Amino acid sequence: LKNPVGVVNKTGAAGAVGMQYVATSKPDGYTLLLALSSISIIPEADKLFGRQPAFTVDQFAPLALISADPTILVVPADKPWKTAKDFIEDAKKRPGQISFSSSGVYGTLHMAMELLSHAAGIKLRHVPYAGAGPALTAILGGHVDALASGPAVVLPHIKSGKLRPLAGWGDRRVAALPEVPTFKELGYADAEFYIWAGVFAPKGTPEAALAKLRQALRQAVEDPEFKGAMDKLQTPVAFKQGEEFQRFFDADARRLAEGVRKVGKIEIKK
Repeated sequence: LKNPVGVVNKTGAAGAVGMQYVATSKPDGYTLLLALSSISIIPEADKLFGRQPAFTVDQFAPLALISADPTILVVPADKPWKTAKDFIEDAKKRPGQISFSSSGVYGTLHMAMELLSHAAGIKLRHVPYAGAGPALTAILGGHVDALASGPAVVLPHIKSGKLRPLAGWGDRRVAALPEVPTFKELGYADAEFYIWAGVFAPKGTPEAALAKLRQALRQAVEDPEFKGAMDKLQTPVAFKQGEEFQRFFDADARRLAEGVRKVGKIEIKK
């Protein structure tokens, strides 16, 4: 692009502050959004509570999908479940007694578990925390029974023998865990879920600018240094752009919107 790129972290409201900022920015190609799959969750959660959504997904022009983490289900190694089948069968026998931690209500880790719960017909007890770090600490400390997580975060604990992987939410097995099946393989295709990262521009950005940005993004993800960094994170590059990314985004938004509606309104006690 021959221009410096500044990264501005607009924190707050689970990412909604930054998303709203870009949604209402001048569509000139100089303000972009790097968003996670929560971009599809937040507006639906707002609707549940009768709030005016901070933004809507149609306020963005999708540029490119960068990565799609095939989330995996892990449990403490000292728990009796050796397989996802064991876990689900036990959950059916003891509704509401098996607990899982998450990064927060309606967060990506929460939604992955809810999609599984509805696909498998089980009821789990949700224990939300203020972020993914505390959610991981909770399972490592034996305070909860399960966690949905991106592979990079839990792989060291799987290798050390503290956590046991049971299954993945992606459409293919995690490369670092080839022996771990997907929920799709086990008959729960409706549970498919990814913690993905994509780049967006404000809707109305000129097509010429979008084309230039897409070209630059393709060059960036093909850079060996970038690929090496992603490999270290155990996060597969899943580059899609144009209509291909739009189809992926639309399908994921529908799936997550339905998931939020199934979860329903959850009041957070203060």
